[in-house]
Amino acid sequence: MIHPSQPFLPNSFAIHNGIQARSTGENTAQAALEMGPDSLNPYGLLHGGAYYTLADCACGTACRNDGRKYVTLHGGIDFIRSAQSGTITASAVVRHRGHTTCQVSVEITDQAGVLLATGNFTFFCITQH
Repeated sequence: MIHPSQPFLPNSFAIHNGIQARSTGENTAQAALEMGPDSLNPYGLLHGGAYYTLADCACGTACRNDGRKYVTLHGGIDFIRSAQSGTITASAVVRHRGHTTCQVSVEITDQAGVLLATGNFTFFCITQH
């Protein structure tokens, strides 16, 4: 079990994109992004890739709470509303944990708690249990 006091392996891609992920309990995690000019699309809205990366980081962190290593097999996002500024948070919950796969759902909200997107991700375990 990974505990909040233990450091996660550095995720250079998340760091580059300004995403901070943390475990919030057994089978749960959150990732946050403070929106800036580099996270916007040409219309001044949060880029779809930023939503996806934020969700993937939160979901992967939730999977790794069992101490094993996972890679993303599949992920999907349903966009509901757009964000233009502020902090965006992805909250992930493991829905099923098998021997080789882990299925996680995620909700992305703005700092007022408004739902912006939902998603489901499936991860493959690359280490033995």
